[in-house]
Amino acid sequence: MWLSCLVIGAAYASVIFASELNRLAPWGVAMGSAGALCAMMALGASRRGRLHPLAAAAILATFIIVAGGFAFALARPAEEGAGGPLWLGLPVRTAVIVYGVGLLPLLVLPLTYALTFDEQILSDDDIERVRQAARAHAASQ
Repeated sequence: MWLSCLVIGAAYASVIFASELNRLAPWGVAMGSAGALCAMMALGASRRGRLHPLAAAAILATFIIVAGGFAFALARPAEEGAGGPLWLGLPVRTAVIVYGVGLLPLLVLPLTYALTFDEQILSDDDIERVRQAARAHAASQ
């Protein structure tokens, strides 16, 4: 997470201070954003400090999809106009961002959650541990 935030911050700083690297700023923001998204997903999906292998694969796939979509849109020439090609009714770069970066992860993540639900939900032992902690907390009040 800190590395992604550092990359995003460096991209912003390169634009603010008009450095020679400011042409790379969009790439830094795109890759840093993809990294930050996946880092937050990993933090939220970890259980007892570990990730289920399927969750780790889904997070990696999400990073590849999001970073790849941003990279495709940034690398494509900015020549799209009124007569340019359309993908599913949108200009190509816009379609990649909307459908690839915006919608495709929405299919990957719920599917992963559904496949790992039985292994990842609270066990009876976990629920009992929470109840014991609540009773101990109430007794100390």
